Amino acid sequence: MRENKTLVNSAMAGVLALGTMGVMSAAQAVPEQPKFWEKCAGIAKAGMNDCGALDGKHSCSGKATADGSWVYVPQGTCAKIIGGKVAKVKPAKK
Repeated sequence: MRENKTLVNSAMAGVLALGTMGVMSAAQAVPEQPKFWEKCAGIAKAGMNDCGALDGKHSCSGKATADGSWVYVPQGTCAKIIGGKVAKVKPAKK
């Protein structure tokens, strides 16, 4: 009986340790919320835009009919994307 109790306690300790490690690694994998977003034009695939065409052809997300529309990315990211052009920078919502 004592062996069973020791085995159960060891198993519980292992489960708790794995759970704690999972929470810690998930917390480290999430980046900080950006303080500013930029409208990065020229990179979105057709139907994958965030909202409104820069040329006024449509005003809703997912309505772009051709590649090269825009999406919001964290400030400083657009310049790192081939073909990306910063169209506008806006503060992130709080």
